Amino acid sequence: MSVVALAGGTGAAKLLRGLATLIPARDLTVIGNTGDDSEIWGLHVSPDLDTVTYALAGRLDVARGWGL
Repeated sequence: MSVVALAGGTGAAKLLRGLATLIPARDLTVIGNTGDDSEIWGLHVSPDLDTVTYALAGRLDVARGWGL
């Protein structure tokens, strides 16, 4: 079974961590929110994509809600 998840923010990261324990990675597709993206000192920042990436990589600091 393939699953497509619309994801944005820390809530989505928690949901995806749970889904990833139930569904093989090859069957999970994530469409991430880029609505909160911004540019800081010339650097493109995607906070929701970063949070989801850290969560799925097992590098999310769950106490603070962001990576590493």
